[in-house]
Amino acid sequence: MNQDPAAEPIAYLTGDYPKVSHTFILREVESLRRAGLEVVTCSIRKPDEAEFKGEEERQARRETFYVIAAARNPLRLLGAHARMVLRSPGRWFSALRLTFRTRPPGIKAFFWQLFYFAEAGVLADHLQARGVRHLHNHFGNSSCSVAMLAAEMSGIPFSFTEHGPAIFFEVDRWALGEKIARARFVVAISHFCRSQLMLFSDPVHWDKITIVHCGVDPSSYGQRPRGAFGKRVIFVGRLDPVKGAPLLVEAMAQVIARHPEAQLTLVGDGPARPLAEARAKALGIAGSVTFAGFQSQGAVAALLEEADMLVLPSFAEGVPVVLMEALASRIPVIASRVAGVQELVEDGVSGFAVPPGDVATLADRIGQLMEDPQLASRMGQAGRLTVEHEFDIAAEGIWLAEVFRNGGAGGRLRPDRAMPTEG
Repeated sequence: MNQDPAAEPIAYLTGDYPKVSHTFILREVESLRRAGLEVVTCSIRKPDEAEFKGEEERQARRETFYVIAAARNPLRLLGAHARMVLRSPGRWFSALRLTFRTRPPGIKAFFWQLFYFAEAGVLADHLQARGVRHLHNHFGNSSCSVAMLAAEMSGIPFSFTEHGPAIFFEVDRWALGEKIARARFVVAISHFCRSQLMLFSDPVHWDKITIVHCGVDPSSYGQRPRGAFGKRVIFVGRLDPVKGAPLLVEAMAQVIARHPEAQLTLVGDGPARPLAEARAKALGIAGSVTFAGFQSQGAVAALLEEADMLVLPSFAEGVPVVLMEALASRIPVIASRVAGVQELVEDGVSGFAVPPGDVATLADRIGQLMEDPQLASRMGQAGRLTVEHEFDIAAEGIWLAEVFRNGGAGGRLRPDRAMPTEG
């Protein structure tokens, strides 16, 4: 009796899995499994176990196949490519030609492309050994190059989820149009992201592109009754220059001049932390700023319960999951008006969307929420409804599972996107 192909496993690939700043991928995998799909997780690199504070991440690390770790064994690398050549020499050579055809200019890029080809052979061999029927990748850059080459080599179709915005500044380097053309389908996390994918692809492929939101489990947030809103500000994210943490410190100095009891907690770590710490000291507010470092999902949820607002003054974003977590926690958010942020944050309703880089407006909006606890409460409730209806990972997982089972969305978006009207 032949097995139903739709019952065969799919594989998930990304550059680093699990990753503390990419918990949304872990949630998505779990939601697909709850929706009845078997998911084999793969990653190019193997993260240090010391990075993780939660058992979910440690378990995901234990069960994931790591491509570079396998490829470092010369016998494993040569054996994988030998098996791929023996199974289908035409596909192997076709993947090699694709490797050269899609490489960016420059000798360094040439060697990186060869590395991607080598990794693709190891991945393709693993996928065939596991009986995988479909390969899905998150992010359209280097790991997607490996996915595209592995798909060409193995005959296993691939798809990918794009977040943006960084790749939209490097579409030629990462051959984004070629990847869209070759993918069975493409997932965008927002309407903005979908529009950019359409811009950089042939219109014949636009029906491949559907929207699946990243999401959260609303029941994991906002379960304790809130007291009165106060003056505790939280930032959650990698302390990378693109996230604008030093900008937030500048704004908080203005806020604290009017509200001396205000407090800022920055959760996360990264290269911008020394600058943010130095600015806090230079501005004389170090005693009001706490650098909490990386935290587990559970710890972040607890910190959001204690906060009165979340602020994310990024210079560029997709649709940050941390905004969903904060809104699910029934606290208002203040975020930069970039990319798809306003598809989540309705300015003046669930929070404020401010011009990126505008310290004065950022400080003013923070102060406005501190001075109007009832406004903060109304915004928190509105944000909770938005997450429940539009960014619930269970509903997004069911929709994505349908896309996988059908081999694409056929130009459709999720049918129940409209928010209910009051009354």
